[in-house]
Amino acid sequence: MSHHLVEVKNLAFAYPDHTNALRSISFRIVHGESVGIVGANGAGKSTLLSHLNGILTPTEGTVRIGDYPLTANMLPQIRRTVGMVFQDPDDQLFMPTVYDDVAFGPLNLGLSAEEADGRVTAALATVGALHLKDRPPYRLSGGQKRAVAIATVLAMSPDILVLDEPSAGLDPWARRKLIGLLLSFTHTKVIATHDLDLVLDVCERTIVLKDGKILADGPTLTIFNDTALLAAGQLEKPFSMQGCPVCSAKKNAPLS
Repeated sequence: MSHHLVEVKNLAFAYPDHTNALRSISFRIVHGESVGIVGANGAGKSTLLSHLNGILTPTEGTVRIGDYPLTANMLPQIRRTVGMVFQDPDDQLFMPTVYDDVAFGPLNLGLSAEEADGRVTAALATVGALHLKDRPPYRLSGGQKRAVAIATVLAMSPDILVLDEPSAGLDPWARRKLIGLLLSFTHTKVIATHDLDLVLDVCERTIVLKDGKILADGPTLTIFNDTALLAAGQLEKPFSMQGCPVCSAKKNAPLS
């Protein structure tokens, strides 16, 4: 199914101050894959994601989404295909009520009020937030805002979900609920995050960035078991793979 394809070739990007944020990035993501993008602060994760729906335009190289090259003429089609959830939900929630926020996209696609209402109801039900539809977004908790931000994207019926730090600021219960939600989606997913345990749970493939370049691209477990590779990328193993520090201390304690 080509409309789920994400293909990046020799992508480079420099900011106006000539800071090189991405350098010769190439990868291909196919239908149904869940891919984690990890790296230290400043590695280029958010900058890369911003190229997948045309927020940023490459300095060099190409981005292809499905059958469409990412060009100015193709942006409307690409933004219907790629749904992006920003790191800060407040960047996506700006209407008086949750319902209005989720309906905004479908209505701007030209759907009728009845069709938009169906999409809003389905999207909010999917993220467990239908009961919030009449609430003003600014009165929601962090986890509720995150769920509603995802609903605004789902209401557009995208083929590809792109999420930037989706678990940032969530309490453990909301984070676990988010992971369950992500696992339930059959969409192609691209997730940039510092939460390596989330990547371990959700993504079968991981791309490691360092200084705007791909340091590694492969099966998540293989990458997370490579201590030298993680150290080179200024990363550590997910907490769930590190073992219990108390048990380790007891095991290594001298016998009395």
